[in-house]
Amino acid sequence: MRLRACAALLLFLTACATTPPSVPTPRIANLRRAAALPWTDGGRCVVREASQSWPVLVERCYQDLDHDRLEFHDTTGRCAVASAGAAAVGLGFCVLAAPEIVLGAVIVLGVVVIAVAIKEELDAYELRHHYPEEAAASRGTKGPTTEAVAKRKPKLEPEPAGQDWQPPIPPVPVDRTRRPSCEPVPVPHAGEDDPHNECADKFPPNRYPGMDVIVDGVSFDALQVGVRVLWEIKTHQFDSYNAFVRKQELEKEFKQLSKERKAAAACGYAFVVGVSSEQHREALLLLDRNLKVVVTGCKR
Repeated sequence: MRLRACAALLLFLTACATTPPSVPTPRIANLRRAAALPWTDGGRCVVREASQSWPVLVERCYQDLDHDRLEFHDTTGRCAVASAGAAAVGLGFCVLAAPEIVLGAVIVLGVVVIAVAIKEELDAYELRHHYPEEAAASRGTKGPTTEAVAKRKPKLEPEPAGQDWQPPIPPVPVDRTRRPSCEPVPVPHAGEDDPHNECADKFPPNRYPGMDVIVDGVSFDALQVGVRVLWEIKTHQFDSYNAFVRKQELEKEFKQLSKERKAAAACGYAFVVGVSSEQHREALLLLDRNLKVVVTGCKR
């Protein structure tokens, strides 16, 4: 009797000491679900809407699917509509937007290569999840070491004698030719300038809507979807300033832009400045013709 009681207590303590596996956020779950589908826009719409519920994401991005490579089958009878004309769209949307896609309901023709924007978003998540030291280095903060992560991992099996436990290899390739601080780390937009932040999210467009990105310890307004291009966005009313204020503003901007361009180039990124007017663009180019400056048209 006493032996059984001790065994039961041991099992209880073991269960309490076991760390539950990390559960991906709904955003990551949506991205992984969408990664199995063919997208004609490189997955940009999915990345933009991934924080929404799955049905909302499907509603907003359905038109960007490669419909020629998809077959929809109403295996449950919930989406019974005629499979012709506009009704076919209703069938496909209904099947795809279901909380759980039933086996055989969606058939993809050919091999699916994960859309570029979706892959980049998942790569960034895996890097932060498996390599906390590198993600912290990009933020300029001290994060938990891989040794600490290893210690937190529950030991389910005896380890081989004389060997240290190693962290798992991430399921996606990590570019080890760059310094860890060159990995882009999204952080919330600095400040509460809504028109500026909206421009930074929509114009490039931003790979991480609602977020700045830190590269090599320097903060940028946006990392463009699908390409290695970092952006600095300017939306202040430059044209309305007098000559003295313009001169001061340009001197301050040029110092900032030089620092950002240097950090971007060191990590293999292109660098673009977005301004609201042609007059602001010309003023910056007079200081340095090598700057890449585009007019966004974003208003205050």
